Amino acid sequence: MSRASQPPPPTAEALPKTPDERRTVKVSKYLSRHLRHSPERIGITLDAGGWVPIDVLMRAAAEHGFPLTRSELDHVVAVNDKRRFTIDGPRIRANQGHTVKVDLGLPPAEPPAYLYHGTVAAHLAAIRGEGLRPMNRHHVHLSPDRETATRVGARRGRPVVLSVDSGAMHRAGHVFFVSANGVWLTDTVPPDYLRFPG
Repeated sequence: MSRASQPPPPTAEALPKTPDERRTVKVSKYLSRHLRHSPERIGITLDAGGWVPIDVLMRAAAEHGFPLTRSELDHVVAVNDKRRFTIDGPRIRANQGHTVKVDLGLPPAEPPAYLYHGTVAAHLAAIRGEGLRPMNRHHVHLSPDRETATRVGARRGRPVVLSVDSGAMHRAGHVFFVSANGVWLTDTVPPDYLRFPG
């Protein structure tokens, strides 16, 4: 079927009133892609703090073949187990993980004595040599507990959890922030502050 003869995408009104789990995951991934990494792909612009008006986002999504209802948006924000997004009145933003330049306006915070980082064995040699670096993100992401770090690492394979001596880092002058969804952020973690399993 040629592109010109394809049926138009469904309108938001034609979408189910209660999103199923697959749709919820799809909407969450769509929001992550455009609120953290590629807003320009659908013609939206994030403000300095990463916010975009909800009506602008919904209109852009519909114009690019991915119509959303406000109830779907609210549902994804409410049920996402990682609390990736925040709605503040008429606007929405991702809580962390941006590769586009934003300033989340987070105040420095004193971390707990230890934080955790989930990875996989293939990355351990580089981490032993260079520590944890933000790569294409603004910060290194650290978890407050082993269970969360295990889930993070499991996204890439069999997880390996590293302990971070964040208390010692803080005393040495490293700055930490905590995002709205409880992810701890710092610029880098030098190897001396990492504890490897086994």
